[in-house]
Amino acid sequence: MSIGANRYCTNRRFCVILAKKMGVVMTVAEAVSIVEGQFFSGEDKGDLEVASACGSDLMSDVMAFVKDRVLLLTGLVNPQVIRTATLLDIHAIIFVRGKVPSRDMIEMAEEADIILGGTKLPLFLSCGKLYEAGLRTGGTREI
Repeated sequence: MSIGANRYCTNRRFCVILAKKMGVVMTVAEAVSIVEGQFFSGEDKGDLEVASACGSDLMSDVMAFVKDRVLLLTGLVNPQVIRTATLLDIHAIIFVRGKVPSRDMIEMAEEADIILGGTKLPLFLSCGKLYEAGLRTGGTREI
């Protein structure tokens, strides 16, 4: 249902309205709660809406395929994740498998207005829980 809507939607404002009506938009705070997580930074911006999610530990894949308004889930914890998110205008990252960003990463994210969260769940289960909760549009472009 929601996958086809995103594929053919060319007007961004219309897409947002359509996504809300279809129930595929959620806030970052809702996503963090769904994956039984916590915030490392940006909790005050938790009302930011995301329309899709992408799970990857390869930042090259993120750079090649990720689309907008995406929540990035990753087990990779190094400054390259923040740099990649900044380049691609990704505003929210959830680290999986109990990974904790360093203080330097948190400061980088705060400077770039990127929300950081974390969960003890593995990547597969985190993505599955978000899908089950209604965030069913993949965060990547078609190959």
